[in-house]
Amino acid sequence: MDHPGADGARRIGPYTLLARQNTVGGNDVFTARTGEGRLVTVTVVRAEPAADPAFRDRFRAALEAARPLSGAFLAPVVDAATDVPVPWLATEFSAGLPLRQAVDRHGPLSEPALRVLTDGLARALAVLHAAGTVHGEVSPDSVLLTMGGPRITALGIEGATGSPAPVPTDDILDLGATVVFAATGGEPDGGAVPESLREVIGGCLYAEPSDRPTAEQLVDYLRRQDLPALQGSWLPPAVTGDMAAAAAAVGSAAAHGSGQGLVPPPPVTAAGTGVSRRKLLIGLAGGAAVLGGSAVALALSGDSTPATGGPAAGGAGGPGATTRPASPSAVRSTPAPSASPSATDGPEPIVLAGPDAVKAWSRAGKHAPTCLEASDKVVMLVTDTATSFLDATTGKSVFPALNTTRDTGTSGVTYPTAYADGAFYLLCDTPGQSGLLAAFDAASGKVKWATAMAATERGGGGTHTTMYVSNYVAVAGNTVYVCGTLLELDGEFSARSATTGYIRAFDAATGKGLWKVKGTDINNVLVPPSGSHLLAASAVPGNKSGLVRMLDAGRKGARGWKVSVPDAAFYFSTGWPLTCYAAGMFLFAGGKGDTLFAVDAATGREKWHQRFQAKSGDQVRIGAPFSSLDGTTVYVPVGSDLAALDTADGTLRWVARLEGAGATGGSNLFNASLRISGRSAQCSADTVFATDSAKTLWAIDAATGRARWRYRDPGQPDVGFLWTVGGDRVFVASHLTMTAIAAHTR
Repeated sequence: MDHPGADGARRIGPYTLLARQNTVGGNDVFTARTGEGRLVTVTVVRAEPAADPAFRDRFRAALEAARPLSGAFLAPVVDAATDVPVPWLATEFSAGLPLRQAVDRHGPLSEPALRVLTDGLARALAVLHAAGTVHGEVSPDSVLLTMGGPRITALGIEGATGSPAPVPTDDILDLGATVVFAATGGEPDGGAVPESLREVIGGCLYAEPSDRPTAEQLVDYLRRQDLPALQGSWLPPAVTGDMAAAAAAVGSAAAHGSGQGLVPPPPVTAAGTGVSRRKLLIGLAGGAAVLGGSAVALALSGDSTPATGGPAAGGAGGPGATTRPASPSAVRSTPAPSASPSATDGPEPIVLAGPDAVKAWSRAGKHAPTCLEASDKVVMLVTDTATSFLDATTGKSVFPALNTTRDTGTSGVTYPTAYADGAFYLLCDTPGQSGLLAAFDAASGKVKWATAMAATERGGGGTHTTMYVSNYVAVAGNTVYVCGTLLELDGEFSARSATTGYIRAFDAATGKGLWKVKGTDINNVLVPPSGSHLLAASAVPGNKSGLVRMLDAGRKGARGWKVSVPDAAFYFSTGWPLTCYAAGMFLFAGGKGDTLFAVDAATGREKWHQRFQAKSGDQVRIGAPFSSLDGTTVYVPVGSDLAALDTADGTLRWVARLEGAGATGGSNLFNASLRISGRSAQCSADTVFATDSAKTLWAIDAATGRARWRYRDPGQPDVGFLWTVGGDRVFVASHLTMTAIAAHTR
């Protein structure tokens, strides 16, 4: 971490620099720690403005205005140095992800998230402008996404660097361009901005500054829309998973913004104040037309050019393709596309409807479970205090509890449990040791072995630290695999850097380490239940192509065949694999994310592919495919549809469809189609279990596509309930209550 002015290349002022976050306006932004252990964000001014005396005068003035400011969507100033050779600014640390990094990795934000983003930025700017200061460079780099909403960073610096000095209307223009970026992923497609925001964002992009609304008018306009309040997390699980991993890397679990999923309520405006929607729209006349024209192209210029160059060997968009498809337009969150394979009209979709599930048993515990895993006879229940084992038939305890614990449980990017061949596996901690991989005998509940995994590696004379973040555990034959990501704590970092993943292999009988591999082509890994071929999907920074490739476990993870997948940023994300194995084939999305490819696991040769289209004409992006236990059927979630395909040739068997609204007011969607990974869909011998965005668990007859039953829990946590399948039962954990439901219950 060599930086001019940093003492020993690792300190600046009283702060120890831990990791570079990103760059804002050419200024480097670091996560840093005080001598007392408090985390802060330090922005270091680049050399050019630092050499300008006029800049230092503006910097002092901007700091004086910014120091007393606070608000839910501002990063308050903690400390600063204006007269040192390398000026710097320290602000309150927030656990989060830069907007550009989130969109580059995971695609455009949904309509509800875009409304939260717009409202948060408007409210932050309203505070700044009321204090007589401006930000000067609101952008995807200076906006941080946190669990509590967006935060504007680099206060006091960007407003001082402009020449001529920026004014409030410049902030509004930048706000509009930032929201367009979040809605489109950098594509010049103004139509992707949702209708509820199109008028007002169009007004922000007006060429004439006097025609743009003020920040206060934006806040009032959004409040008067009176749209349904967002419940739960405002960000998709893939983004919050990346945020959690970044927070873990610097030990920021207790840092501001890391634990709250609800966005602060909008401010109350007194009667007779503010601006009416009619008055604002008069000032924004023609705003929608602006979004479709040159204003958006101008706002996105310089950072919206897609990656160029031909795909790697294997074909663009998947095996057999010869040309790269056009870059996709942004996906709207509502209405959800109804999927239909293009090759055939197929069977008529079956609308899911069924009776409420009948519980086989229900038990209350003292601690909320963080993880669940089950066989047909035993349920392993993990909390932050112990690991317990329950009889799958009665729910009664069958073995003594163990002191192995797990504080952070199952999520969109973590799944720390597995079961295979009479043994449970768990990534866990004990009172005396952390970072363990443990195996338990399912017949006795006793520990078979526990292996301590090195959490960090140091290099470069101790100045460079690599941390292993374990995302999930999987088992195949006699080998246990731990998969995750590597975080470079003291190394170079860029918001556009690809994620480096790793695989560690352990002997299932003894826990002895066998081999490990790492690379940017190992962002997530599919471990089939048998065989020696693994499938890894790469990280996808920006608009670059991703790839899937085979890793040969029989040759200690040696790389095998690979297939390039352009436009893959919406599909590949850190965490549980978004790919599938069935009948000796790997299955994954290609093309624009609308085509399912089936290839031979050993050779990568295409067996068949099936393209899905939306009848409404909207862009389709299939979710995480999964297979039946016998491998004869592959299930593909596409928005509100779940399609069952014959594994042998891709023939469509049935389509089950959700109706109604999800928990946030949009269309009800299958969670597996939203890239909520982990296990948001699972199978027993003859039943498909899947959750939806309305927080319902469906049991679907695998032969017909009709619902057997549905399970709802009005008292479940905001994040939803945990659940797993063992034999012909599904086990659900909601708060302190464990419930079992038989697959064929009525």
